[in-house]
Amino acid sequence: MSLQSHLSEVAGAAFAELGLDQALGEVVPSQRPELAQFQCNGAMEAAKAARRSPREIADQVAASLAAHPDIAIADVAGPGFININLEDTALATWAETSAGDDRLGYAGTREPLNVLVDYAGPNVAKAMHVGHLRATIIGDSLARLFHFAGHKVIRDPHFGDWGFQMGLLISVLKEEGLDPAAITLDDLQRIYPEASARATTDQEFADAARAATVRLQHEDAESLEIWRQMKAVSESSQRQDFAALGVAFDLWYGESDVHDRLDPLTRRLEGEGVAVESDGALVVPVGQPDDNREWPPLILKSRAGGFLYSTTDLATVEMRVEDLDVDLVLYVVDHRQGDHFEQVFRAARKAGIAPESVALEHIHFGTMNGSDGKPFKTREGGVVRLRDVIEMIRGAAKQRLDEAQLAEEYPEEEREQIAAQVGVAALKFGDLINNRASDYVLDLDRFSSFEGKTGPYVQYQAVRIKSILRKAAEQGLAPGAIQPPISPGERSLMLDLLHLPEVIDRSIELRAPNHLAAYAHELAMRFSSFYDVHHILSEPDAERQASWLALSQWTLGALTTLLDLLGIEVPARM
Repeated sequence: MSLQSHLSEVAGAAFAELGLDQALGEVVPSQRPELAQFQCNGAMEAAKAARRSPREIADQVAASLAAHPDIAIADVAGPGFININLEDTALATWAETSAGDDRLGYAGTREPLNVLVDYAGPNVAKAMHVGHLRATIIGDSLARLFHFAGHKVIRDPHFGDWGFQMGLLISVLKEEGLDPAAITLDDLQRIYPEASARATTDQEFADAARAATVRLQHEDAESLEIWRQMKAVSESSQRQDFAALGVAFDLWYGESDVHDRLDPLTRRLEGEGVAVESDGALVVPVGQPDDNREWPPLILKSRAGGFLYSTTDLATVEMRVEDLDVDLVLYVVDHRQGDHFEQVFRAARKAGIAPESVALEHIHFGTMNGSDGKPFKTREGGVVRLRDVIEMIRGAAKQRLDEAQLAEEYPEEEREQIAAQVGVAALKFGDLINNRASDYVLDLDRFSSFEGKTGPYVQYQAVRIKSILRKAAEQGLAPGAIQPPISPGERSLMLDLLHLPEVIDRSIELRAPNHLAAYAHELAMRFSSFYDVHHILSEPDAERQASWLALSQWTLGALTTLLDLLGIEVPARM
């Protein structure tokens, strides 16, 4: 149990003694830390149900709380806000318990779910670009969070490999007479945009590409041979990009993995009357009586007889429910796909593919923009490859290390590794510190700085603690029992560390890693302030010194855990 949960139980019991709902005792960190450490606002709500003065209820609850041995002060402010301060001895006891726990006081879920996180969304024929970055970073952090909480997590990038772009590519490759075995990613990168643009003006070519798509979907041998090579070439490149970001998947499924479900699924839905013909296409109407707007139907089969990505998305839901036994699926895809996923989710419910017990959520996010406020592009206006962004941020990180005169004496190989770790931290933290629904500007200079709300700043503070502990060990010093705090800074650091369980739960509940990032930065700053006042290695009081070493070790454990949940490594040294 966390400290906050414990205080809520104590306050809840006080409300229950008055014949009121125990849930009214919820305790949260104070919004006015200069007045108190915690607060309880339940008296305001209780007053309505009990038809009593909130101040009167609050006074009675506060009197009960003040009698508890863990609580130093419980008083009432305003119309009925209960302010609470902990006894320093109790704070030290809670700190000792949490610091000695491998999970830092975080209990995890009592009801583990089978959670599938669908993120990244790479496509055949395209090197990953900057537009894939947010989906990858946010999705990876959510997968880490749910896993840490004790859920079974399945990570799936959902490879785009079975739609109209396949027909476009196959048509051009055959037209140019290219050997499928010799196809390179550069070939695909050149061909796809040209073919896509050509299909908008050349109707004959567009029709031929649609026919090629249908042949592939009906497993034409020649088409399959070309497709397999395109997929292999693309996947090899994308695996390298994911590895550079420290991202891995449990599955490597794509649209093609459900192709054998498409025909039986569409036939069944048509036979049951769920799918109907409309202008030569097969569709599932998804409008509902209480809609405040008109919803277009989900198209399962085009007039040409080809399946669309909406069909494969619906079949993928079916596969995940039947074969993977999911309880929750998180689709981490940008906000522009909101209508599409609403259509798919509605069709899945209507067709009985996804029962109500299976939750389907679109985890939408905003765009990563350049300094002009528009989606990040090259100087020529083209799409920036993800690999180029990684190299850019790595270069910026190395420059920052040089400017800060860090790792100067280390071997070049280690310097390169540190630069890579700092670069990934800059990129990921710069994204995740933002509310995922918001747009943000990709500012490599700011993101790679060792000052401010940045990944390198938090990394540096963690490395700094490693250095303190390493020097202490060299002097024969070791962490000991955590003592009651003797300063406001020490007390604040303990309290901040004890908030970790609630921050993790809130991040999971809201599907919002920005709470983790903000908390990690605050914790790093709190330790820096503490260390500026308390000179651990020169402290003459041995017990106090051992306590501060334990507090440092606890902080390092928390920062390392938080950064890991954000997908960020802490270098051994800088």
